[in-house]
Amino acid sequence: MNTKRKLNIWLPLLLGITMAIGIFLGFKLSNVFPREKIFVTDRKRPVDEVLSLIKNKYVDSVNIGNLSDTAIVAMLMQLDPHSQFIPAKMVETVNDDIAGNFYGIGIEYDIFNDTMNVLQVIPGGPAEEAGMQMGDKILQAGDSLMAGQHRDASEMRDILKGNRGSELTITVMRNNRKISLKVKRDYVSVSSIDASYMISPGIGYICLSKFTQQAYREFMIALDTLNKAGMKKLILDLRDNGGGVLEEAVEIADEFLSGDKLITYTEGLHVPKKEYRCRRTGQFETGELVVLCNGSSASASEILLGALQDWDRATIIGGKTFGKGLVQEQYSLSDGSALRLTISRYFTPLGRSIQRTYKKGIIAYYAAAESRLENPDTTSIEDNKKFYTTPSGKKLYGGGGISPDIYGGKDSLKLTYNLALIYSSKLIRNYAYFYSVKNRQGLMKWGSPENYNNHFEVNKEMLHEFDELLSKDSLNITIEDLEKEEIIQLQRSIKISIARQLWRSEGFYEVMNRDDVVINQALEVLKK
Repeated sequence: MNTKRKLNIWLPLLLGITMAIGIFLGFKLSNVFPREKIFVTDRKRPVDEVLSLIKNKYVDSVNIGNLSDTAIVAMLMQLDPHSQFIPAKMVETVNDDIAGNFYGIGIEYDIFNDTMNVLQVIPGGPAEEAGMQMGDKILQAGDSLMAGQHRDASEMRDILKGNRGSELTITVMRNNRKISLKVKRDYVSVSSIDASYMISPGIGYICLSKFTQQAYREFMIALDTLNKAGMKKLILDLRDNGGGVLEEAVEIADEFLSGDKLITYTEGLHVPKKEYRCRRTGQFETGELVVLCNGSSASASEILLGALQDWDRATIIGGKTFGKGLVQEQYSLSDGSALRLTISRYFTPLGRSIQRTYKKGIIAYYAAAESRLENPDTTSIEDNKKFYTTPSGKKLYGGGGISPDIYGGKDSLKLTYNLALIYSSKLIRNYAYFYSVKNRQGLMKWGSPENYNNHFEVNKEMLHEFDELLSKDSLNITIEDLEKEEIIQLQRSIKISIARQLWRSEGFYEVMNRDDVVINQALEVLKK
């Protein structure tokens, strides 16, 4: 009886507690699983409906995947010029470019008469270890014929690439003799440093072509080598450096700036402000520094340029930079493709956003960039809205790229119509390749790009050989059609191209820089 009485007393209370718990859990679960997701079937978006109708009703067969990719690209064109869709077949190539390495055999090549010719063998790579040489003609790779098959360059590249450690038997033609080489695919590094050498007593030169994930490490190796060679002043060449990994630019900036100085900061609607500051004592905080740039210097290059300019750390020489102040993050998609989406803007230490306007559309945006390359001292109205003041009192503007402290002079040798036609073909590179293969032993006697530059000249016999190449092409130009100044420029270009064949990019820059107007301006500044 007592037990029953107790139950009658506590039962309503237990029921109330149970109901309260049920209501509380229901409320919580509704937040985790929104009601419409549980009880209502999602309706298709119009883009899904259109793709479905095309797939099931269209008169002809259609690649729906390609159509879907096109739709994504169209969407991104409504955002900004740098958000990008990367199809699945391109993702590996794009990622390799960012990483600065890939798994392959380590050669540069071109196709002549449907045959793959080895232009360069990357030092330390698998191909060099297997004994491959410049001038080798690749006839077969594994089971794939590489000569006379009308394969395009990308198809041939895919045959040579493969998993690390996998072996590939390659048959080459060398001096009219077939040779079989066994190449073990391995890690191949594509350096971000195109050239690094002492350009003048006490003055070093580094050309940084892109900010890969290896850029800082490679830069430090170059910097250390130059320091040991007695470098006191430095020319850092960022011309045509289109950017890359933001963090690598920050690490390099830290080598030039002292204390805990702000290098850059990023901020977006859905991304909180993030500051990047100096964290250590740099290896070149006090040496005199000149940095070169032009209209193709963009993104991470502009981060480095902006930090050095805002802190009065370097003299900037050249042309106005591209003006890209947007940060992208890459997201993998379910079909193996990727989306590189703009998530924030970056700002220089003084707060400058150097992004150019893209309100007139992507075509106008890139047309303006092309114009900037042709006229490097171009300014735009948006640059003049607001100025910022550096610690030394210098006025700087944002909104349209980085304006150099000294605009670079133009080459006195003008690009004429005839030269433009010759340069747009591959004739100079082709001639340099075949000449280098034929005369390699005699050319290598110079020993170094410097000796080659001082003593080797493109003579009349070589011009006659080049004229024969011209006669076989469809340009309808002969050496006799060229003015004296055009011939001088052609000889210079051939000489530079041969140097590249012999010493890769290092030789290319050492020879080219001798007559580079902007380089000479930089040397004048540093020698004062």
